[in-house]
Order: sequence, then structure tokens, then C-alpha cells
Amino acid sequence: MFDLFRSRDKAVRIVLGGLLALVAFSMLLYLIPGAGMTSNANNNDVVAEVGKETVTVKDIQELIQERLQSRQIPPDMMQYLLPQLIDQRISDIAVAYQAKRMGFEVTDADLANAIRSLPNVGNLPADQYRASIEQLGMSVPEFESNLRKRLYILQLQNIALEGVVVTPQEVTQEFNRRNEKIKIEYIAFDPAKLKSEVKATPQELQAYFTNLRSQFTLPETRSLRLVVADPVQIGQTIDVGDDKTMAYYNLHKEQFRTPERVKVRHILLMTQGKSKEEVEKIRLKTEDLLKQIKAGGDFASLAKQYSEDPGSKTNGGDLGWVVRGQTVKNFENSAFSLKPNEISNVITTEYGFHILQLQEKQTAHLQSFDETKAQIAAELKKGSLNDRVQNLADQARAEIAKAPQNAEQIAQKLGLTFAKADKVRSGDPLPIIGADKQLSDAVSSMKKGEVSPVIQAGNRLAVAVIDDIFAPRPADFADVETQVRDRYQSDQATRLVAERSKQAAEALKANGGDLKAVAKSMGAEVKTTDWFTRQGAAEGIGSASYFGDAFTKTAGSVVGAVNVGTQTVVAKVADRQEADATRLAAEKEGILSQLKGKKAEERNMLFEDSIMAKLIEEKKVKKHRDVIAQLLKRYRS
Repeated sequence: MFDLFRSRDKAVRIVLGGLLALVAFSMLLYLIPGAGMTSNANNNDVVAEVGKETVTVKDIQELIQERLQSRQIPPDMMQYLLPQLIDQRISDIAVAYQAKRMGFEVTDADLANAIRSLPNVGNLPADQYRASIEQLGMSVPEFESNLRKRLYILQLQNIALEGVVVTPQEVTQEFNRRNEKIKIEYIAFDPAKLKSEVKATPQELQAYFTNLRSQFTLPETRSLRLVVADPVQIGQTIDVGDDKTMAYYNLHKEQFRTPERVKVRHILLMTQGKSKEEVEKIRLKTEDLLKQIKAGGDFASLAKQYSEDPGSKTNGGDLGWVVRGQTVKNFENSAFSLKPNEISNVITTEYGFHILQLQEKQTAHLQSFDETKAQIAAELKKGSLNDRVQNLADQARAEIAKAPQNAEQIAQKLGLTFAKADKVRSGDPLPIIGADKQLSDAVSSMKKGEVSPVIQAGNRLAVAVIDDIFAPRPADFADVETQVRDRYQSDQATRLVAERSKQAAEALKANGGDLKAVAKSMGAEVKTTDWFTRQGAAEGIGSASYFGDAFTKTAGSVVGAVNVGTQTVVAKVADRQEADATRLAAEKEGILSQLKGKKAEERNMLFEDSIMAKLIEEKKVKKHRDVIAQLLKRYRS
């Protein structure tokens, strides 16, 4: 019986451990669904045959569902990844088939050990184990057949991966490759910056448009009329009479009772967390401020300058209206004992020293009807406004549906807003409403002559009537002159970038690498990056992957022209920094494992490919290309 973890090679153990993890309970759902079962499907449903086993369309569909449900593959990527998924499914069965042919064996004991190693099910009693498997829509024999097949694959892969070796030289080379650094000097040519230099005559633009006319198309547009119910406009027409306002006041008088309150401002100098000596200095400073105020100093100005209360400082110390129980006791007692415009002495609280000025004082009282009338009217208007807006919009829609040609008259009669929009595209702002996706989407899906339902557009309600629809058509030059100009300038700017970057690269090679001289002759600017590695980024440019070739060059060597995103860069290697050899010991183990893993993955792919090639040659594997094509077509459509 083989032992997956008996290999002396640590990398092989790591790789095999990863492979064994594939048989974990959560993965068995999609590795080889339905494997081990001989299908009775007809040839139209058979994707491939491996020995006496078949891979059916149903198997692949189940595999797809399992991959989607486990979120291993995004739905919109399935059509692109499906060919690999089918090939891997066939390859799994083929490798297991070859293992059996070569005399490998998975005993019941091996299978039992593998099951015990699985999370969630390995240690369950028999009845719970069976129930857990059946909850997955799979019988226990099917589940164990899948697992047995995976163990056959692992046995064969074990042989293929056993001899993976990484030499010390390879580790050192990879360490150096990862850790060597360079910095570069460069000139960047950006089409966006050169675009303004491009000038075009009317004749050039017309010729450009003529050559590319098929690429300039006017989208579908619609002409329509809108009737809009605007709450602000409708609210102005709602009149709440004195009778209703008085009735509301009489029923809700308790809402209009005002407690005793004072309007006060203050200056606060904080003493929290200060020593006794510091507190004494702050008290003297507060008394000095009090003297300035009593001598005619402006309270608000001094509060802005000296107060340490961030909530009121910028407002000249103004706290607004204060009721009893809202402030600390000493502050409250002083505030409510003052007379209007009176200044307090220095007041001490747990926050520090205060100086108060009482601005206004009100005793507890019931606000009069005259005081509350405007407030009540606004509330009553607000309460009835939504119903009024909805009712008017509904009425307008009902009348317009009967006589679409009279939309403007209906809007005028109901006091609503009317507007026309000619040849608007999907997504264009609409009159009165502006940009509103919900209304735009509704209008874009309507037919000529249709009346929309009432549509919410922001805080407004709208009804639309489609008067005409203009199909997409090739554009005339006058229709798209602005777009033509912009595209022409972009194309020419890109051409200029290519020309100038080529000139710069040639000049740089010719003058021995004097980048500053080249930049000066072309009116460009030389920039220098910080140090960066192959895995890093070149400051101001982008990923170091653009400059892989630069890492192989000596300082002073010319690099480029290199296309980097939208710009093109001409550069030279300003300096090199070799990898710090003292760090090799610390990184050696990680690099060794990664290199072995990479080699093992490459070897395993070659191994599986060779098995498939051999079995296809022996006619032990047969792929039904027509069935596969139909399956791919179904998902791509």
C-alpha cells in the first residue's frame, strides 16, 4: 500500500499534500461527479469514452452547476473556461484508468484511511455519514467511487513528482532575480499631452471622416412630451385656511408649550487635566477677560479668540436656547439667575472657568396661535402634499391615455409642468427632470404613440408620451464633427508619440546615452525613478514588468521605446543594485518550495498530457467532438 507522505523530498510532500487536499469533502462535489458509473446514455449525450466508462453531457452539466454553486467560476466566465473544464474531467478519468492498467491498487483500507482524513464526515457514525453524503444528492457508493478514483490518480502522480529536484544554483539565481534592483531615467511621451499640438484643416477632417464613416453612427433617438408633477410647484397652490390651522392648534396645544429657557453665550477656559499651578493661572486669565468685557470689550470677539469650547467658539460663544437640565448645575444656576444682557462673574464647573452673557430669557408659556400659525400651516401642507401630487399625476395619466395629443392642455388644466424633448438618446438628460435612469429606461423601451405609466423621477412624478422614434443611422459629418475632430487628434497624437519616441531612442543610442541632451532637443523632461525590483513598480510609470529587459542590462544601457499603458517611455538604466546575499539564508527555504512547486506543476501537466496522448493513440480515449461542440455552443449562446 502506498504512503502519500513517506517521500523524503519536502517539496514532493507539499505538492502531494495539496493534491490530497483536493479530495476534501467540499471538493468531491465537483472533481469527478458521477465518475465510476457506466452510462447508458445514447451517443448524442456522450462527450467522451475512457475504456468502458463514459463522460456524458449530464456529467458536465452537473460539474458546471457545482462549480457555479461553489463560486469557483463566475457565471460570465463559464463559456470561456468550459473547454478546459471538459478536458480536465476527461483527463482525470484517463489518469485513473491508466493507474489501474499499470497495476496500481487502492485497497478498502486505503479508502477507509482517506475517508477518515476528510473534514466533516471522516469521524461520523455510519448512519450520519450516509445521511451527510445523501444530502449532497449522491449515494455512498458513488461518493466512495469518486474518492477511490482520486486516490488512483494520486498514486500515479506520486511517481511523476517523486524526482522533482531544484539545485542550489537555481535557488541562488531566483533569489538574485527577485532581489536585484534598478533605477531608470526616462522621457515619457503621452498622447494626451501631445493632442493639443495636433491641428486639422476642414479638408483633413472631412477626408478622415470619409475613410471611417462606417464607424460613426448616430444611435436611436426619440421625441417625446413630458407632463411633470413637481411637489414644490404644487405645494405653492395648497392653501391651508385659518379654520384648519386653528383646529390643529386647539387639538395639539401641548406641542406648543415652551419651558423656561434662556439664550446664552459663554467663554470657557478649560482646566481638566491641569495642575493646581496651571489652574490658578487660567483663573487669573479668565478674570482678566471678564475685566475686558465689563470695560466694553466685545464678548463675541473675545469668545472667538479665547474660548476653548469648540462647539460655540466660532459662533462667538453662542449656545442658543438652553432649558433647565441641559447643562451642568453651576452653569445652569448662573444662566437662569441673570437678566438679559447681564454678564456673570467667573463661574467654575468641572470643565473649567466660564464667563456668561444672557441674551434673552423666556418664562414657561404656551405659544400663541399667531406664533405657531406659519409652522402649523407648513406641517399641514406637507401632510397633504404627497397625496395631492400623486392624485394629480394619476389624473393626468388617465386623461392623456385617452387623448395623447392634448397632453399640453391637460398639464395646463391641472397646474402641472409640460415640456417637449426632441431626438433624445437613451441616458440623455430630460427637460425639467434632468438625468434620471428610471425615467430614461422607461422612455427607451416604449413604442411610438405609447403613454407611460406614472414614473417616479427624483421627488417628481412624470408621464411621458412618445411622439416619434428615429432609428440608428450612419452619421453625416455635421452630426459628429466634434467626435471626428477628437478622434483625429487622438490618432495623430498617438502617431506623434510613436515618431518622437523612436527618434529619442535612436538619438540616445547615437549620443552615447546622454538622455538630458535628447530631452532638451525635444522639449521633454527627464525623470528618475526610485529603486525597484522585478516584482515592484517603477515610480511614475507603472509595473516593473514593463522593464523586464532592463534588469539584464548594465548601468547606462538604453531601454526602449517601451509602451507603458497609454504612454511610451524611452529610458536608460541609471544604476543597478545587486541582491543582498546576506538575505539568501532567510529566503532560501521559501524560494526552494516555490520552485519545486512550480516544477512539480509543470511536470504534472506534461505527465497528464502524455497519458492522454498515449490513450488516444491506443483508442482507449475517444472524444466526441460534435457533442462537445454542441455543448459549448449552448453555453456560449
